Amino acid sequence: AGDSVMGVAEQRGEHHLDVLMDTLAEQRQILFFFSGYDGDLSPFFDAIARDDSVFGLSDGGAHCGVLCDASVPTYLMSYVARDRAEKLPVELIVNRMTRNTASLYGLNDRGLIAPGYLADMNIIDFEALSLLAPEMVYDLPRNGKRLIQKARGYTATIKRGEFTFENGIATGTMPGRLLRGGTDCC
Repeated sequence: AGDSVMGVAEQRGEHHLDVLMDTLAEQRQILFFFSGYDGDLSPFFDAIARDDSVFGLSDGGAHCGVLCDASVPTYLMSYVARDRAEKLPVELIVNRMTRNTASLYGLNDRGLIAPGYLADMNIIDFEALSLLAPEMVYDLPRNGKRLIQKARGYTATIKRGEFTFENGIATGTMPGRLLRGGTDCC
């Protein structure tokens, strides 16, 4: 809340619209919360904890120059499972993001570390896990923009047993493949 436009305005003793205009003039990114956010995320976290709750939101990148929901897994683990006063268990968060969601979509060979399952996993330094400031990059065709948010604390990302990222740096290995809805395969 202290980093919000209103929070900065209160700290500086300025009008919130003056802070907003200064922020825009400095070409700094502004994140806008949708869905009636009133400063309390508890109802959202309560919904995550429900047994019938499943993660599954994606627009397939259709709004990548406006939205960046790629930071949600890091946020959930760093804030909801570690930093928040009323934490949700990290095991619950990981299950919701892996096995729980994979099973819903028929990807029954994922979400567990066990024989017969794909060796897909992130190795995480839980205490170091954090998000960096969002940034706009122009790396799409015709200089198209997309909003990204990088993270710290991911030691390795492994897909099908092969390291695809080490300490946040891509290895160049790409063992993944396209999956079509309803398939129950690797």
